[in-house]
Amino acid sequence: MPKEIIRTDKAPAPPATFSQAVKAGGLIFVAGQGPFDPLTGEVVGQTIQEQIRQSLTNVSAILEAAGSSLENAVSATVIFAEEADFAGINEEWGKWFPKDPPARQVSHLPVRPKGMKVSVALIATE
Repeated sequence: MPKEIIRTDKAPAPPATFSQAVKAGGLIFVAGQGPFDPLTGEVVGQTIQEQIRQSLTNVSAILEAAGSSLENAVSATVIFAEEADFAGINEEWGKWFPKDPPARQVSHLPVRPKGMKVSVALIATE
């Protein structure tokens, strides 16, 4: 099964050893996206809602570059730093996925590079 590496300037540039996403077998696997501004590389937002919004904006841009969209999301993994932020994650998540949301796994891990509170990885169909 051939694979295609997906890359867009509308999302933060990944480290040299990462891909923003890989398309294979009719699926798009988006690597974890933090709340970074694609132009400056700086964290966007102080609240979990602002940061999850930017993370999903980055995921959406990558899916668009792959010829897909959030509407085709089938699975998502959300990693966040503070247990107290869980309600805020759900609040913002519902705005992005008002109906037929993807299956979701949420994990509490200490991810804090550059003040980052959250990371979102996602799998979508083409």
